[in-house]
Amino acid sequence: MGYFQEKNKVRLNKWIASQGICSRREADRLIEAGKVTVNGEAVTSLGTKINPYKDKVGYTFDPESFRSAKTTVVLNKPDGFVVTASEEEGANIYSLTAGLPDDCRPVGRLDKDSSGIIILTNDTSLPAKIIGEGTHCEKEYFVKTTLTISDPALDKLRHGVKILDDTTLPARIRRESADSFYITLVEGKNRQIRRMCRKVGASVETLIRVRIGNVRIGNLQSGQWRQLTPEELSYFDGL
Repeated sequence: MGYFQEKNKVRLNKWIASQGICSRREADRLIEAGKVTVNGEAVTSLGTKINPYKDKVGYTFDPESFRSAKTTVVLNKPDGFVVTASEEEGANIYSLTAGLPDDCRPVGRLDKDSSGIIILTNDTSLPAKIIGEGTHCEKEYFVKTTLTISDPALDKLRHGVKILDDTTLPARIRRESADSFYITLVEGKNRQIRRMCRKVGASVETLIRVRIGNVRIGNLQSGQWRQLTPEELSYFDGL
């Protein structure tokens, strides 16, 4: 019997995250602060495990209010919009995000002349998972060049080229046509893809970010945004 009871146990932070209340890291902070109870007793140990079928988890806060306070969306940024609150450079993405909490901020950037998805959130734990130092979160882009790009040029991009006094990390590349390809990066240097292409004699005509982690552009229309699904959010907990 003891074996089966132990098999059914899960870490408390994982279970809280599975209920859609917050991320695992945020759950750790709540546990350490004594805001979570198991069978009526406050727990503060991050290693606590529970049996979801037998143990009763409680909170010293309103989980629904806590859940609703976290907002994370994905926006399909149109070409020509800037990722800033300033209007000096032209239209900005905040003109497209009516209805979002004022404290929702973009995670990373996209150039004014680039389009595609960008994540906005008021979850302060999320940016480090997506763009933090040492992150393995993938970002995938569709790139169209002004002229045909050769196979040797794509190979150079795959293995890394020197830009901004540093060599880019290896990238995954899939050719789409004679003058277009998909590239997947795990870093985000300033105007990285445009600089990389210039290193191999290519000029970018179109640049679209189509994926961040497991969040894909799909059929999200230009200028529109949607909430991330629980499955999409859980992916970032694992980073």
